[in-house]
Amino acid sequence: MTRPTAVRVRACLAALAIFLAGCATAPTTGDTPVGPVATEAVPVVPEPPAAPVPLAEPAAESARAPAPVDPLRPEVPLDLDDRSARVDLWERVRGGLRIPTLDNELVRQWERWYADRPDYVQRMTERGGRYLFHIVEELDKRGMPADLALLPFVESAFNPQAMSSARASGMWQFMPATGRSFELRQNMFRDDRRDVLASTRAALDYLQKLHGMFDDWQLALAAYNWGEGNVGRAIERNRRAGLPTDYDSLRMPAETRNYVPKLQAIKNIVLAPADYGLELPELANHPYFLAVPIERDIDVALAATLAELPLDEFKALNPQMNKPVILAAGTPQVLLPYDNANTFVRRLPQHRGPLASWTAWVAPRTLSTAAAAKLVGMDEATLRDVNRIPPRMLVRAGSALLVPRSEQRHADVPEHLAEHAQIAFAPAEPAKRRLVLKAGKRDSVASVARRYRVAPAQVAQWNDVAVGSRFRAGEQVVVWVAAKPAKKVAAGRPAARKTASVKRTARGSNTRVAASAR
Repeated sequence: MTRPTAVRVRACLAALAIFLAGCATAPTTGDTPVGPVATEAVPVVPEPPAAPVPLAEPAAESARAPAPVDPLRPEVPLDLDDRSARVDLWERVRGGLRIPTLDNELVRQWERWYADRPDYVQRMTERGGRYLFHIVEELDKRGMPADLALLPFVESAFNPQAMSSARASGMWQFMPATGRSFELRQNMFRDDRRDVLASTRAALDYLQKLHGMFDDWQLALAAYNWGEGNVGRAIERNRRAGLPTDYDSLRMPAETRNYVPKLQAIKNIVLAPADYGLELPELANHPYFLAVPIERDIDVALAATLAELPLDEFKALNPQMNKPVILAAGTPQVLLPYDNANTFVRRLPQHRGPLASWTAWVAPRTLSTAAAAKLVGMDEATLRDVNRIPPRMLVRAGSALLVPRSEQRHADVPEHLAEHAQIAFAPAEPAKRRLVLKAGKRDSVASVARRYRVAPAQVAQWNDVAVGSRFRAGEQVVVWVAAKPAKKVAAGRPAARKTASVKRTARGSNTRVAASAR
């Protein structure tokens, strides 16, 4: 939906959160299928659990309730006593299936695969129950077939944290570049490919575009998996060869060849689960979650605590967060189940103390992690961990780092930083060893620099002299060179004792060198 419509829906739902209550069973998590034929599985990479944050002691900063909004006409059936709300959501999906049926041996293989794994199907469908109503609603608004509501079962087993080996992410499995082309922002604070609302909007936009290109939903699905260029070329090859150009007739990779059969198998199971010895969880025809506005930066764990929601369930509805803090300027709402939305709106203004313990800090220059940690007053290991800084890397100037709030850094993160913050690294210099030289009669900063292939300015800095200086004969000169890698020692054989100081004559010079590792 457009941004004004999205704001309108958020406002509507937030206003209704105080008055409405609903219930749903918290789904469990599961794995992604590895099928009966050679297809690429989508490994699930869950976010690490975090400890709940207790309510803070009273402090200067206090929470404010979301600003009141005028109630608007709801765009979803919110009267839970209404007959439509008591309809089984699966029946609504069955009634909207319009993509032509595919019937081949691959479909039957996938039917058997799912039928042999009832526990997996149970986990997958329970997890999908959080999101299915929203997707069906969006498909209805666009006049698109309900078959597409089942596509995340194929893509990610409805796990919004899923990450493939090719870096596709979210329950709709967007690649980074494709996500950006459909306005899914990816920065250090959030990844909208995992955002439930944003990724669903983008996926349906993309599927509509593909259907407009091929005028065939099966070909559109193939293009969603394989790329529209590849599908277009496959169609053209068949056309030139006088062959049919339908999905089942194209030459394509195994993953795409199995893509629509997997979806067809899931459709067949939804139509008649008992025929496969399976049972689907009950899903009511009403929203599982509400969108509640966020006006101040707030820690993820504190938001879950205020909503009286387990942290893993909070993250399942708000999986786009890359950091332990929600920035109001970049993520203006969170999704919460009905009862928990009501609780959150009630408890937020009662909270006393800071809402966020983290903020963003921009590196003024290229820094080592030790130097950056010292500047912001935090432990280096924690700085590395929370900002995911690889070993032996410097933080480039202009990079945004997540750091603890303090008296000097207590304001909420501004919009330009919340929307565009990035972090960049530069390789740290390799480990070096210190050489102490005895200068010869004709040695200067320039001659030593040439001999050791370093910049004259570095030699001058190491020895606290001017770049054009000459050294006196016998004067000690400091040079730093790359450390030699440690020699491997055969098993059972003691390492040779290293000489503390070695004297040698530099080739082509009368400079005497004392080499020592310090």
